[in-house]
Parts: sequence; C-alpha cells; structure tokens
Amino acid sequence: MEQGRGLTDPDGNAGSGDPLLGRSLDGRYLLQDRIARGGMASVYEAKDLRLDRTVAVKVMHANLAEDRAFLDRFVQEARAAARVVNPHIVAVFDQGEADGVVYLVMEFVPGETLRDLIAREAPFTPLQAVELMDPILQALAAAHAAGVVHRDVKPENVLITPDGQVKVADFGLAKAISADTQHTATGGVLIGTVSYLAPEAVLDGRTDARADVYSAGIVLYELLTGRKPHQGETPIQVAYRHVHEDVPPPSAAVPGIAPYVDALVARATARERDQRPADASVLLLQSRRVRHALAERIADEPDLTADLTPLAHQLRGGEPDQLPPGDPYTRTDLGRTDVFERELFAPEPTRVPIPPVTPSNVAEHGSFAEPAAQTHSPSGSARTYRTSTSTATHPPHDGVGTARPAGRTGAPPRRRSRWLLLLALVLALAVGGGAWWLGVGRYSQVPGVLKLSQGEAESKLAAAGLRVSIGPGAYSETVPAGLVLATDPEAGEKVLDGGTVQLTLSLGKERYDVPDLRGMTEDQAQDALAETKLVAAPSQEVYHEKVPAGRVIRSNPATGESVKPGTAVVLVVSLGPKPIEIKDWTGKSADKATQVLSKAGLKVASAEAYSDTVAAGRVISQDPTVGPLFRGDTVSLVVSKGPELVTIPGGLRATGVDYATGVLEDLGLKVKIRHSDAYLGLGFVSSVSPGEGEQVPIGSTVYVYLV
Repeated sequence: MEQGRGLTDPDGNAGSGDPLLGRSLDGRYLLQDRIARGGMASVYEAKDLRLDRTVAVKVMHANLAEDRAFLDRFVQEARAAARVVNPHIVAVFDQGEADGVVYLVMEFVPGETLRDLIAREAPFTPLQAVELMDPILQALAAAHAAGVVHRDVKPENVLITPDGQVKVADFGLAKAISADTQHTATGGVLIGTVSYLAPEAVLDGRTDARADVYSAGIVLYELLTGRKPHQGETPIQVAYRHVHEDVPPPSAAVPGIAPYVDALVARATARERDQRPADASVLLLQSRRVRHALAERIADEPDLTADLTPLAHQLRGGEPDQLPPGDPYTRTDLGRTDVFERELFAPEPTRVPIPPVTPSNVAEHGSFAEPAAQTHSPSGSARTYRTSTSTATHPPHDGVGTARPAGRTGAPPRRRSRWLLLLALVLALAVGGGAWWLGVGRYSQVPGVLKLSQGEAESKLAAAGLRVSIGPGAYSETVPAGLVLATDPEAGEKVLDGGTVQLTLSLGKERYDVPDLRGMTEDQAQDALAETKLVAAPSQEVYHEKVPAGRVIRSNPATGESVKPGTAVVLVVSLGPKPIEIKDWTGKSADKATQVLSKAGLKVASAEAYSDTVAAGRVISQDPTVGPLFRGDTVSLVVSKGPELVTIPGGLRATGVDYATGVLEDLGLKVKIRHSDAYLGLGFVSSVSPGEGEQVPIGSTVYVYLV
C-alpha cells in the first residue's frame, strides 16, 4: 500500500483523539495502539506494512522534535544503538522523520517490565537476583564493547517476555537529550531517573560505562531488597545521597544475604568510579563468580568478599562519608593500604644533623670518628653517613647544617644530646601539628540551620566562618516555604574554613491546579494531566444531553482545585444524550400517550382523523413506534375523532322515491326501500328512519318508507 511520505491513514482521512492513531509514518508504519507514554516520547504498537510484522514505534514529543541539534544527536545515537546486536537488547530497525514527527522503530516485545516484576515479587533470593541481572549485564557488556553507553539503566527499561526472555531497551537515547548540556544537581536537568544516577552524573553530567555499572548495581540492590537504597522527599535529596552516602549493604535490609553479595553491590555502586568495574563485562564476570558461590550454597567466601569489596568502602566501613572534601580517603587513585597510609602520615625525608669534628671532640672521645647518623627514608630503611677525619676538606657546620665560621667548636656532648632531644620533640610536634592541620584543623563543622529563615541561616553560618550560596528551591510537605530545607554539606559535616555551604530553600508544598478539561477528548485530557504532573484515574462515563459523546463533562477534583503532584483525577466523560425507549400507543388513550411521552422529554405532535374502527380520543397511528429516541425528538400521533356523522336532511316526505334515494346516497348513506302500512302503490315517500334531522355515521343504512 503506497501512501506517500507524511502522516495519512490508509484512506487519507484525518484521525480523532490521539492524532497519530490510525495514521502511517512514511506510508509504512501504521500506528494501531498507544502502549506507553513517558517524559520523552510515546510508544505505539504498529504494523510494518512493507514487511507485514508488528513493531514498536517510539515517537518523540513535539518539543524535542523542534530542536534541530537534538535531531542530529538523536539520529547519531540511533545509528550507534542499531549497530549493537545482542539477543538481550531490543533491536532498532529504523529511524525517520515525517512531517515534523521524529520516530524510532524497534522490535516489539510483548510482556511486562522489570518494574512490574519487582512490584509483584521482590525481594528475590540472591541467586534469583543475580540470575535476573545476568542477561541485563550481557546486554550492557555488548553495548560497552561497541562504545555505546546506555545512561538510563532502570527497571522500566528492562522488558520481560511471557516466556521469560529479558531485553534492555532505549540505548543511547539519553545521550541525545543530554549532549552539550550540563546536567547537575545544582544546575540544569538530571538526565535519567535520579534513583539510579551515578554520583558523577549528578555532579558534572559526564558519564561513561561505569555510570551504567553503578545503575546496574542499584537495580541489583532493588532486586535483593525490594526497595531503592536512597530515599528522599525531593529528587535533589536523593541525588545528594548518591554523592555523599554509600549504598548500604543489602543484608542490612534483608538479613542473611551472604557477605560476598554485599561486596558485589558495594563494588558496582562505589561512589569513586575508579573503584567500580571498568564496564559491564567485568561486572558480569564478578556477578557470575557470585552466582557460582550461591549455587554451591556457600554461606561465606572470605577471599571472594575481599576481592569484591572496594578499598575506599573498607576504609569508610560502608558508612556515609564523614571525611572532609579533599581528604585522601576520598581519592579515586588509591593503591595498597600500606602505601596509602605512608603517603598520608609519613613526614618528608629528614636527615639528623651531624656535629663537626674538632679537637675537643677528639679529646673527649679519643677518636676523630663520629657515631653514624641516619637519614630516614619514607620506606623506613636507614642509610649510614660518617664524617671525614679531615677538617680541611669539610668546613665546620652549625646545628642545622649551615657552615659556621672557622674556630667555633661544637657543643658539649651532654648539651648536644639535650639539643637533639629537643629537636626531635619539635619535629614530632611539627609533624603532628601539620597532620592535624591537613586533616581536620583547617575544617569547620557545618552548624544545623534546617527550618531557619534564609537570613537566620546566613547569620549562623557566617558566625561559623562559612560562606553561603542559594541553590535551587525544592518542594516540601513539612517545611514551610522560605525556610531551609537542606544544606550541602549537611549539618555536622566538615568543610574548609571559609568554605561555602549551599542552602536549599523550601518552596512549600508542591501543588498544581487541575486544568480545565471540559470539552476535551479523553486522550487530550489525559495528556493535559500528564503535563501538569497529575495522572488520569479510570474515567467515569455518564449520559449528557448537551456534551457530545467522548468529551469530558467535568473532573474530580474539579477544575482549578490545587492538588499534590501525582494526584489521580477522575474524568467524567459524556456518553451523549440518554436514549429513550418508547412503546406503541396505537388504540390507546391519546391523552395518556401525550402525558408519558412529554414527561420523557419528547415532543408530541397530534392530528385528528375520523375512524370507523377506533373510538374517539384514542390513537389511530403513531410515528415512530419504537426507540431509542433522544430528548427533544418528536413523536407524531393521529387521534381518532370517531366515525364521521351526517344529518338526515328534511323535506324528503312526499318526494318521489328516486329523488329521496339520490339525496341520501350523496351523503354517503345506504338506502333500503320499505312499504309503509298504508302503502297504496303511489311511489311517494311517507317517512325515513332514522328520521329527518338525526345524525348518523357515514355509511349507515337509512330506511325509506313509501306510500
């Protein structure tokens, strides 16, 4: 079927409701049913007319389709995703644009999402969880090998067919949205679902394969526990916890989970991305080691746990980060623990000063030889140095290693020992003081300012030597508008003296007015609710005499009512006028028929007619005789006046029989001749019956008596 380029239905007609339903894209993909709608696109079940197969067509929302830069990125990423072939990846078949509609054609996967499965059956056993993750990691590994990063790994993007096949969808689409844009927790838009975002995606928006690994680790945690690891009243609070708090071990929520399973989750969700597996293929191998141990029913495997537990997680003990920014414990280039500790605590190499050799030394010690002095290296080894026996080749030195004028002698041995002890003490204090300053001495503790006004919070932070910045506001159900809802860093955390604390001010309760949906189609109203962060509840259908069928009469909550985001709004949709069933009133009382029909909202048009068979006042005929009719429709009744009557004329007596017969028959009467009792054969009328002046129905018989 060739229909040309653009949006047409097979007959060239425009659609109704959703303008895309029943249309074909590029004359090839016939959109049959909308099966999903998200923030970026709507997904339709469609028929590929050329290859006669069912496909899924993702149609980008109009605001994205109008962005030329987005279109270029979208095409590039769609091509990259199409190159990734794996049985656990939803295949990309085609991409195109038709009259401003940007679309992507994919493999149609019937069934449900992993989100549906989690809602119904989680938490899963550890073995079930890692087995569910295996095909997901296979899909991500294939993509990472091809240089494609998913960027939006979450249960909603994992599809499960009725026969148990697992497929990952939407590769590369997040990048088309996020390219050339900074997406951080403090500026811009977070791409991807905040519950699954890696810390680096929150901080600077730059992601690689390790961000997918982090998201996969969050999905694994959710499979094991049935809930997400970080909760918050607002998305920004959840994002903050991803940056500043480790994912807790699953065994804290579900006791009995093996330590090496905790370690696998900790490795995948390490906040320092250098400590995560480099890509999904590495995580897949680690996951399979864990799956093998679980299949063997090994309760604890210390070596496997040690291999998987990230170093920084060991040092923090899995607790929320309490170290100040820049502390070496948060570095991403950690090596072995002992090397790390030496780098943190060892002082610079220090050489102990060597007193010069003088005659007094010789007199006191009996030799020119000076005891060995050691230079300490960071590794802890000691190298030995000895003075020369010739003072001519080595100028005299003072106590700190600078040249002294000739002729001065060294300090006496006892004084020199005290001096060395004092110097060692000073060095120890200097090293300790330096370590204190580098560690915690130069940090201030953030005071608690939650639920204070902006001015009060700024004053309290200024008193602590800290500066203030104001971040984006956030809604709260408990903190009134204008008060401090959150701080970054949080209260009690350490921050450099003079550092900046960002305040998040409450916007108050998040509320949205129910839009005016009256007169819209049901699909249009549902779209309008989605744009207002409200959801459409199952519609209620009622008859309405004025609102056309399929249009919204009203909503509950009503138009203009302020409600929470996510509130379910019931649409009251018209079925059109209520049909009225009628009965046939033929032969029945016309007055009663008129009363009943009028009460039902129908109009009655009556006409009268003579009837020899229907009594006066009854219905001779009715139009229409059956329903349904609708309020305001007309029913026509023909009401009987009874038979038509004529008057027997006077002046018939003494007239001839032929004359009298003609007059009566002209009135529609039947005539019968009879002889009167005084009949003489003259042929004149002596009387008629009924008598002259009486009324009789047309067609009645009149007897004419002759004399």
